[in-house]
Amino acid sequence: MNTVRLGRTGLSVSASGFGAIPIQRLSFADAERLLKKAYDSGITFFDTARSYSDSEEKIGRALSGVRKNIVIATKSPLVDAAALRTNIETSLRNLRTGCIDILQLHNPPDVPGTDHEAYRVLLDAKAKGQIRFIGFTNHQLKTAREALLSGLYDTIQFPFNHLSTDDELALIGECANHDVGVIVMKALSGGLITDARRAFAFLRQYKNAVPIWGIEKDRELDEFVALEKDPPVLDAAIQKAIDDDRRELSGSFCRACGYCMPCPQDIQISMAARMSLLLNRMPYQQFMSDTWRERMERIAGCTECGSCKEKCPYGLDTPELLKKNLIYYRDFYQEHRRTV
Repeated sequence: MNTVRLGRTGLSVSASGFGAIPIQRLSFADAERLLKKAYDSGITFFDTARSYSDSEEKIGRALSGVRKNIVIATKSPLVDAAALRTNIETSLRNLRTGCIDILQLHNPPDVPGTDHEAYRVLLDAKAKGQIRFIGFTNHQLKTAREALLSGLYDTIQFPFNHLSTDDELALIGECANHDVGVIVMKALSGGLITDARRAFAFLRQYKNAVPIWGIEKDRELDEFVALEKDPPVLDAAIQKAIDDDRRELSGSFCRACGYCMPCPQDIQISMAARMSLLLNRMPYQQFMSDTWRERMERIAGCTECGSCKEKCPYGLDTPELLKKNLIYYRDFYQEHRRTV
């Protein structure tokens, strides 16, 4: 498999990474088999997070025997110093490793600097040999760019795919100029993009970027391995298909940036506007609760004041997107609530 250098970390990783959100939906035995198959297929980069329930544990169980041959990135939310230390210790234990290659701050609202207690904890963990490099993830372009320009973060993880805007995609080049590694989340727009071939061809243009494909099934893994063996060329036919996707799907790609919040009706827009994707990528049982049902039903009380639509930096018709997700959620709930 081709490899990519993750910026100034100097880490050489497989050009296709393994995004470990979906393995939460698998049993330990099935996850272990899939992860080992991924490693045997040439994948050496595995991305998870403290908040992905048992994802870290599954990686630790499956891959501890080949730890020296792989690169593991995990994440912690921006919490107080004591909680962050606990998160790091828990991740080390779950992953069955003495050192985490990349510890990423997970989608904080602002960029912690050297005077922030969380960043000082990360520096201390690095000095102790618990982590090697410090990364940053975000859904907001402005915040991700601030993290890049701060010079404090070795990698940036951000949503990139062929539905992204030119301004978003420009961040990849900026990271290259600063020798910061690029980790690509939402390479398939959370499931909105259904043709992996065109998504793969588009992202392969960026030689410094590593997509972490969310993989749950053998056929998904097999498809990405096959694409690595015979990479598609971004030719006129694929470009036309990408242009079609942009026309048809760009209005449905919620980045969860949060600029539309707060909602006067207390609708949790950044979650509700992509609920159909969440239900099919994460353990859906959590969204079958009475609490989440009530949150989604708030959409029915939308007054279409236009506040969210006006504030969306991506020009989405947010009220319409919310209504579509409510319809999908209601149907999904009726079908699956008895299985919880």
